[in-house]
Amino acid sequence: MTEENSQEQKKRQEDNQNESRKRPLDTAADEQKKQDERIKDYGQVTLKDGDDHKIHLLSIIGEIEGHEVLPATSKSTKYEHVLPQLAAVEDSQEIQGLLVLLHTMGGDVESGLAIAEMIASMSKPSVSLVLGGSHSIGVPLAVATDYSYIVPTGTMILHPVRMSGTVIGAPQTYDYFNLIQDRIVSFVAQHSRTSKENIERMMLATGILTKDLGTILVGQDAVDKGLIDSVGGMSDAFFRLKDLISSNNL
Repeated sequence: MTEENSQEQKKRQEDNQNESRKRPLDTAADEQKKQDERIKDYGQVTLKDGDDHKIHLLSIIGEIEGHEVLPATSKSTKYEHVLPQLAAVEDSQEIQGLLVLLHTMGGDVESGLAIAEMIASMSKPSVSLVLGGSHSIGVPLAVATDYSYIVPTGTMILHPVRMSGTVIGAPQTYDYFNLIQDRIVSFVAQHSRTSKENIERMMLATGILTKDLGTILVGQDAVDKGLIDSVGGMSDAFFRLKDLISSNNL
């Protein structure tokens, strides 16, 4: 082997070593880019701490979109994004828990209940945290987890079911409204510490909302009424979820 070939082979080996050193960095950068894109597109990310707790973070924001696409100017949560991801979390061997962040004005009843039922039926431990507000159909979403928190200034609004579009003035329409409302009330009562009678009383209260029936609950009020488990913040939610995960692994 000539000296020139030896030097060329040595240079090739050095290039391969340099390339191997770069790969972990490139992989980490790619993973971070994918994570940033998931947060931007879906408001979701999977978190991992030093104790090997792998937690999926789901944010439910703006208006919960139904079967019609909302205008591009509206912030929304799309059920076609959330439902498959919840199924993936349930099926995952790595993800151990679910943290749901809520800041929603409500939205489509069918879609909201579908997401709430899916969260409630998961075997993985779950915790919710109400931030700015979780109104209307956001109430079932807040109580669907194993444990729920609300920040001191967070709000929840309970009000009767509303319907847009053509309404037929017939007794059957009223019966249909009652059916939808009973589905919501039954779910909330089943997953909280309050009764159906109390929920209906709050939904039909007068003198609180100026242009509507209903009740506004702020922070501790939601706990006192039995809807939410505790007043707390992000650190409380993480601590509780990790505690539930540890108990689940025993």
